[in-house]
Amino acid sequence: MPTERFQFTGEGGHQLAAALDMPDGAIQAYALFAHCFTCGKDVLAAKRIAIALTARGIAVLRFDFTGLGNSEGEFANSTFSSNVADLVHAADYLRENRQAPTILIGHSLGGAAILAAAGQIPDAKAVVTIAAPSDPGHVTHLFKDRIEDIRTQGKLSVQLAGRPFEIKREFLDDVAEHNLMAHVAKLHKALLVMHSPTDDTVGIDNATNIFVAAKHPKSFVSLSGADHLLGNRRDSIYVADVIAAWAERYVEPLPAQPAAATETPRNVVVRETRASKFQQTVTTGPHQMLADEPVAVGGQDSGPGPYDFVLAGLGACTSMTMRMYADRKALPLERITVTLNHKKIHAEDCAECETREGMLDQIDRVISIEGALDADQRKRLMEIADKCPVHRTLTSEIRIVTKAAE
Repeated sequence: MPTERFQFTGEGGHQLAAALDMPDGAIQAYALFAHCFTCGKDVLAAKRIAIALTARGIAVLRFDFTGLGNSEGEFANSTFSSNVADLVHAADYLRENRQAPTILIGHSLGGAAILAAAGQIPDAKAVVTIAAPSDPGHVTHLFKDRIEDIRTQGKLSVQLAGRPFEIKREFLDDVAEHNLMAHVAKLHKALLVMHSPTDDTVGIDNATNIFVAAKHPKSFVSLSGADHLLGNRRDSIYVADVIAAWAERYVEPLPAQPAAATETPRNVVVRETRASKFQQTVTTGPHQMLADEPVAVGGQDSGPGPYDFVLAGLGACTSMTMRMYADRKALPLERITVTLNHKKIHAEDCAECETREGMLDQIDRVISIEGALDADQRKRLMEIADKCPVHRTLTSEIRIVTKAAE
């Protein structure tokens, strides 16, 4: 199981340490995992569940909340609300760099945070809570004998799981303000509640409250004999097995990539013909074509230009990916036509772009879909278009290594 480690920017501007556990084979879905209070992304339960899920084709993003593990910031400045916001930022990161999470998983207070964040993660279809409290304020029972001192002094160091953590009055006020059951009542996503009837940290009545407040589809699985932190490895694996099997009913698997993407990529060789200023032969496997520039810029227009090939790759990949999805779903798709063009625009004219000065590259892609498809089918096909591998390559960080031939 390969694990990619990186950082992303959280709600407070801090860099949060993340780990993305990837399946060895094809990815069926992406999941976002929220750990327990004062834990971290590498707590045994989180790691074991993630490993077991990757074996079933589910990629899992774990990260340390502010001030925990390898993340920046002070834990004392974090609140339940900031944790919820960081989960939304994590989902945004996945959406922009990989694939939006369709499965949300939260353990203990992380389960409460997942429930509160789910409404802000529209791509999520399935939500799972493990030993979650029905009220974020439940966590204060861990230091209930110090609550009055915290309110009086404004902040105080308390011992949690054998380590000191500074808790501020703002944290108490924040958890007291959250009406989690209101979020659960309007979840509009499939919900799986998992809880041990012998959990002595978060009682089983919390699972009852969550389950009763939720609307269907909802499911409950008893983790009989498990402790709150899922200390037994078998319990973690069981949890992952159940999540993977249950989520299949609600989460569509990602489109399979073209077969060539899983094979050893063949070289593309570009060589000057010297027949004109810009003309090149482009050879890949048994295929050969010409590349050139338009007459207006000194070429002979004997073949597509460099940007034409880029657009052709994106267009072909878009159409192929949509076709694979349509065939797998038996959709009455007759023909796809993708029309593209490339241009430079002023950065200031792009409100959603990170670059604010100078010029930007913009590719306009217009997709024509022919066939007796309904509005929902057409909408889904347009969503699938953005999942083609070339699209994801062009919109992610690209590393180009250049060296002289020996």
